[in-house]
Amino acid sequence: MNLFVSEGNPHCLKALAALEATGVQCGVQFVNQDERVVPFLSRPTLPALALPSGQYLFSSNAICRYLFEVNGQECSELCDQWLEWEATVLQPALQQALHMAVLQGKSSEVSKALQGPINVLEQSLSKRNAPYLTGDSVSAADLVLWAGFFPVLSDSSLTLGEHKSLKAWFDRVAAMTACQSAAQKVLQGKGLQGMKSYMQKQPAPQSSQCRETQPCNSNSAEEEGGERVVSEEEMEAAALTWSKGLNTCPPATKKQHPILPQEGKRNVLVTSALPYVNNVPHLGNIIGCVLSADVFSRYGHLRGWNMLFVCGTDEYGTATENKAREEGLTPQQICDKYHAVHSSIYKWFQIDFDYFGRTTTEKQTEIAQDIFWRLHERGFLIEDTVEQLRCENCQRFLADRFVEGICPHCSYPEARGDQCDKCGRLINAVDLREPQCKVCRQTPVIRSSKHLFLDLPKLESQLEQWLEKSTSTGDWTANAKQITRSWLRDGLKPRCITRDLQWGTPVPHADFKEKVFYVWFDAPIGYLSITANYTSKWEKWWKNPHQVELYNFMAKDNVPFHSVVFPCSLLGAQDNYTLVNHLIATEYLNYEDTKFSKSRGVGVFGDMAKDTGIPSDVWRFYLLYVRPEGQDSAFSWADMALKNNSELLNNLGNFINRAGMFVTKFFEGCVPVMELQEEDKKLLALVSWELQQYIQLMDKIKIRDALKHILNISRHGNQYIQVNEPWKKIKGGDSERQRAGTVTGVSVNIACLLSVMLSPYMPAVSQTIRDQLNAPPSCINTMLEDNGTFVCSLSAGHRIGAVSPLFQKLEADQIETLKKKFGGQQTTVRNAASAQSAAVPAPAVAVEVGTVNQVDPEKAKQLTQAVAEQGEKVRALKAQKAEKAVITAEVTKLLDLKKQLALAEGKNPEPAPQKGKKK
Repeated sequence: MNLFVSEGNPHCLKALAALEATGVQCGVQFVNQDERVVPFLSRPTLPALALPSGQYLFSSNAICRYLFEVNGQECSELCDQWLEWEATVLQPALQQALHMAVLQGKSSEVSKALQGPINVLEQSLSKRNAPYLTGDSVSAADLVLWAGFFPVLSDSSLTLGEHKSLKAWFDRVAAMTACQSAAQKVLQGKGLQGMKSYMQKQPAPQSSQCRETQPCNSNSAEEEGGERVVSEEEMEAAALTWSKGLNTCPPATKKQHPILPQEGKRNVLVTSALPYVNNVPHLGNIIGCVLSADVFSRYGHLRGWNMLFVCGTDEYGTATENKAREEGLTPQQICDKYHAVHSSIYKWFQIDFDYFGRTTTEKQTEIAQDIFWRLHERGFLIEDTVEQLRCENCQRFLADRFVEGICPHCSYPEARGDQCDKCGRLINAVDLREPQCKVCRQTPVIRSSKHLFLDLPKLESQLEQWLEKSTSTGDWTANAKQITRSWLRDGLKPRCITRDLQWGTPVPHADFKEKVFYVWFDAPIGYLSITANYTSKWEKWWKNPHQVELYNFMAKDNVPFHSVVFPCSLLGAQDNYTLVNHLIATEYLNYEDTKFSKSRGVGVFGDMAKDTGIPSDVWRFYLLYVRPEGQDSAFSWADMALKNNSELLNNLGNFINRAGMFVTKFFEGCVPVMELQEEDKKLLALVSWELQQYIQLMDKIKIRDALKHILNISRHGNQYIQVNEPWKKIKGGDSERQRAGTVTGVSVNIACLLSVMLSPYMPAVSQTIRDQLNAPPSCINTMLEDNGTFVCSLSAGHRIGAVSPLFQKLEADQIETLKKKFGGQQTTVRNAASAQSAAVPAPAVAVEVGTVNQVDPEKAKQLTQAVAEQGEKVRALKAQKAEKAVITAEVTKLLDLKKQLALAEGKNPEPAPQKGKKK
C-alpha cells in the first residue's frame, strides 16, 4: 500500500494520523496538491490510498476507517455515525471557519461558525462519560474529528474553556505521538498559514446554517448524497454512457437446472441457516436468514454470476420429538407437516431457492456418517463420560434446549442448556443454576453417559490458519469476526457430537449404536445433503474450494457453529471440502419494544403476514429497510406505515407513476425525443453515482445501506420533475414542449433503472414496473454490468404499457388494529390457563425450616402471569440498554417471583446447589 498526501491539506492530516496510530505497513509519499494521483478522477484528490489490488481509496474518512480495520479494529455503528456526522455537518462548518480565518483574516468569527458542532460534541462527550467518542479506546472517529478541529484550535482565537468535556477529549487525542507527528508533517509547524495555499484553491463555502444534530441512524435517505457536487467530466461521462443504449447488451439468462459450477465464471454458493422444522419462523428469523440470502442471490444472478441458493428444514432432535408428542403424531409426520408450512411461508415471501430440502434423508445419513468415519480414522474424535441432566418425571435425558435456568456466567434467569441469549457464552447444561425441565418444569437430576467428542484443540492450528485467510480475503461481518475471535481467545475445548436421543442421524459406531449425532454436528452437513438431493454432482459445489465461493447467511447466535465447529469437522475430514468464504451474520430484530413470542401471541410470524392484507413486497421492503446489520433493530407498526407512505408511496411510487403518466398523457404512450441539457447530464451523473454506490454496497452485502441509494435516485427524480414542471411546459411553444419531452423521457428511463435495482428487494413490484414500461429484457443485465451502467434503455419512440399506482397507503386505523392483534393481549387468559394446566403436580418437598409446601393453584396462576410480565420488563430494559443497576434490581424481582411461584406449586424454591460461578 502507498498513501499519497500533501502539505497544508487538513484531510491528509486525518489519514496520516490514522496510519501512524494503527502502525499499518504502508508507504507514504508527499506530492504536490495539484498532482492527479488517482488515474480515473478528472481532478486532483488527496489524500489517496493505493491498495495492493490496484484500486484506490480517496475519501479521507474511508481511508482512516480502512486502516483501523486492517489493524483489526472494526468500526462500530457509533463510529460510523460520527464519521457521517463529520462529513455532513462538521466539514461544512469547518470549511466556512477556515475560509474566514485563513483567507479573510477573521479569526474572531471562527467560534461563531463552529458553535453548533462544538455544542453537539460537548453534549455527547459529557453524556457518555467515556474518554473517547465511541468508548474506552481511540477509534477512527476520534482521529478524524481531532484532525478537523486541530488547525483552528491550534492557531485562532477559538478556545474550549467552557467546554470541559470537549477540551479534555481534544487534549487527550492531541497528546498521542501519532497525532503530534502527523500535525508536524502536514502543517510544518505553520498553523493556519500552512494551509493558505490549499485553501486558496478551494471553492468558497456556502453560508448555510449547518445542522446542529447528533449523529444518528437516519430513518430517511433524504440527507444522503443529496448535495453532492458533480464535475463537468462526470456529466459528460454519464451522458456518453447513456447514449450507448442496449444495442450490444446480452439478453438476460434464465436458470437451467441443475446449476453446476462453470469454468471462467464466478461460481457462488449461497446457504441460509436451516430453520428448525417445528418452529414457525417469525419476521426476525426471516430477515436474519432466508430473506437476506434471497436478496443477495437475486442480485448475484442479475450481475451475471453463476449462483446456487440452497436451504431446507433442520428436522432432527428432541424439539421435533417433543412437538410430535404434543400433537399426537410421529416425528416424521411432524416434519412432513411443518416442512410444508415453511415452504408455504417462504413461497409467499418470494424466497427464490434453487432447492429447498430437508435433513431427514438418506443422503444426510450417508454424508454425515462418511464425515464421522473420516474424522474417526484420522484421530479427531475422542471418547469421554459426561454428566447430563435427566428428567425422572419425563424419563429421558434432556436435550440442551429443553433445560432452562440461571446462566452461570452472567446470571441471566432464562438461559438455555446450550447457550445464554444474553452474554452469548456456551453452557454445559449441568452448570446451570436452578435448572428446570421445560416440558414439565420439574428439577432434573445429573446422570453419567459415554459420548464422542470432536477434538477441537487438535484442529485449532488448522482452523486458525484457515480463518486468517478467510476473514482477510472474504466479507465477514464484524460480529462474525468478533464472536469467532472470542471462541479462539478462550481456547477451544472438545465438543460433544453425540446425544442420547432416538430421532436423529444414527451414529454408525458399534459402541454408540443407541445414540444419534448432536444436531450441531449434524445440521450443517444438511447443506451438503440438501445439495446432494438437488443434484448427484453435488461434490462439484462442495469439494471444489478453488472454483466456488461460499456465502453463509445467519443470525449471530449461529456464528460459532459455522465459523468453528463445522469448519473443524470439514478440515478434519480432509476431503477437499469447500469452506465458507463470506460469513454474513445479522444482529437481532425485536418486535416493537419486546421479543417475538408465539406462545404469548406477540409479534408477526410468517404464516400470519399474508393475512394482514399487506403485500409481501412491502413486508420485504420494510424488513430490509430495518435489517439489523450493525446492531439490533426493531419492527414497528408505526414505522412500517411511515416508511410505506413516505418512501414507497410518496417518493418511489410517486416518481415512477408520474414519469409513466406523463408519457401516456402528453406523448400518446411513446417515449419522446430527448435533447440533453446540462441539467439533464447532471442528473444522469448523480443517478450513475448512486448506482455505483448501490453496486459497491451490494457486492459487500450491505443490503440495508444499498436500499437507501435506490430511494435517493427516486428523490433526485422527483426534484427534477418538480423543478422542470413538464405539465406546464407541454402547453408552451416548441422549445418548451421539447423540454417537457426530454424531462419525461429521462424520468421514465430512470424509472426503468429503478425497476432493475429494486428487483432483489421487491421482485413483484420490479416486474410490474417493467411490465408497465414494456421494458426490454436486456435492461436487467445491462444496468448492473461492471460498476454500474445507466444507459438509455427506453429510446425515443418506445411504446410503454398501461400505467397504474404501485403502492397503497397504510391508514392509521388499519395499523392500530394490526398492532393490537399482534400485541399479545388476545392470548393473556389462554396463556395463564395453559401455564397452570401444564404444571405437573410434584411431591411435597421439605424446606429448610421443616415445613411442607402446599399447592395453591390460584396463587400459582397469578404468579405465573406476574413472572411472565416481569420477564418482559427485564427484556425490555435490556433492549433499551438501561443502566446495569436498574436491570439488576428488576432481575432480582424476577428471581424472587420465580421462588414464590415454586412455593405456590409445591416445589422447593432452593434446589440442590449446582457447580457454577457465584454472582
